[in-house]
Amino acid sequence: MTDRHLVVGAGPVGRHVAALLAARGSDVTVVSRSGRDTGIDGVRHLTLDASDADALARAAEGVDHLYNAANPPDYTQWERVWPPLAASLLTAAERSGAVYAITGALYPYGPVDGPMTEDLPDVATDHKGRMRARIWAEAKAAHDAGRVRAVEVRASDYMGPGIGRNGHISIQVPEAAQGRPVRMFGRTDVPHTFTDVGDVARTLVAAAEDPGAHGRVWHVPSNPAVTQAQALTDVLATLGRPPVEISSLGGAELAAAAEQSPFLREVQEIIYQWERPYVLDDTAARERFGIEPTPWEEVCRRTAQG
Repeated sequence: MTDRHLVVGAGPVGRHVAALLAARGSDVTVVSRSGRDTGIDGVRHLTLDASDADALARAAEGVDHLYNAANPPDYTQWERVWPPLAASLLTAAERSGAVYAITGALYPYGPVDGPMTEDLPDVATDHKGRMRARIWAEAKAAHDAGRVRAVEVRASDYMGPGIGRNGHISIQVPEAAQGRPVRMFGRTDVPHTFTDVGDVARTLVAAAEDPGAHGRVWHVPSNPAVTQAQALTDVLATLGRPPVEISSLGGAELAAAAEQSPFLREVQEIIYQWERPYVLDDTAARERFGIEPTPWEEVCRRTAQG
């Protein structure tokens, strides 16, 4: 019998998960509010508001794995969008019996000193971090109670194709490729981990399909940390383009700009991620799943190609 998978979200992670599963012959349906076609052969597409728990639970009937690859793009709307969406996904997993695999983020850890490991506590102080921590805490509680089988995979900032304006590096590429100066949040000279979106998909599927991996968080295998400036320079090099002038937006200047911009107010809450080293430790996932990150040069090339 063919394994069945329901992927919620048609963004970069959802598309990569669907492509990975479809390529091996799995039965895959991608759910999104728009129902847009991902263009992946053999994948079905369903128009559905995933925050409707009853509708999502019906779609998940008979499914082996349910993937939360949703990514509400507007930072200013997270508090409105995420809670009902996360509750619906958890309900659908519980009713259907499907393994619930969550695409997580590093926000729950809050400011850190030293490399991030999975045993760090979720002690974020900003509202987005606390909210993402609650999403996993509720899924973990349901898992521990035997109501669902849940796992969360956390990655650092995405690189790779299809990230566009949602990536700290990819958003700069169109201007930088024309030789124009660019501006980045926080410091551009401290090490920061970047994760290829394809590696997120590979780790998410591996964790979902490994019963011994359930009930905990895993970090996506990622390349050694580099500075923002180096990451952009390396992406440009794959296009045969020279480095560009890079300036920073942070501190008092960001605070002043945030007074006039709801988006920048959200960024200001998590600017700590870009003002000190922000390094992911992926040792556990490498050892458990045998996954190595996509080579850095290929990550940069994939990012440059969009």
